[in-house]
Amino acid sequence: MKKVGIIMGSDSDLPILEKSIATLKELEIPYEVHIYSAHRTPAEAKSFAENARENGFGAIIAAAGMAAHLAGAIAANTTLPVIGIPCKSSVLDGIDALLSTVQMPSGIPVATVAINGGVNAALLCAEILAVSDPALAEKLDAKRKKDAEKVLAKDAEIASKL
Repeated sequence: MKKVGIIMGSDSDLPILEKSIATLKELEIPYEVHIYSAHRTPAEAKSFAENARENGFGAIIAAAGMAAHLAGAIAANTTLPVIGIPCKSSVLDGIDALLSTVQMPSGIPVATVAINGGVNAALLCAEILAVSDPALAEKLDAKRKKDAEKVLAKDAEIASKL
């Protein structure tokens, strides 16, 4: 199975990515985690992206706040799918990061999830990898069913109380 690359611009993004990591672990998808900055370590970020396919990656999650150029910088140097997670900052509540991540020029796509959307980033990677992995597709189907059952159980609980 292909790995998922998880790149954060700063270790302050780790709490968001811990949700991605937990989701990937639950689905038994291998991953690698790195801190690379689009601005402070551009050569390392570029090298990771350029060599990601050869190094066994199938998709990349890039999380960053504020200017949030990391996902775009990664996407500019690979044709693997890149999922950007805009991270909430104290200044503009993550709107700055959301706009920086989602506003990519034609030809360099970045799929963008919600602000702090670590779980959905991991699930989107899993769905991409599951296109050619029937066993992973079955795990995703089972997870959806389990998640639905949790909601229905909560619905029954609320109904019995009210």
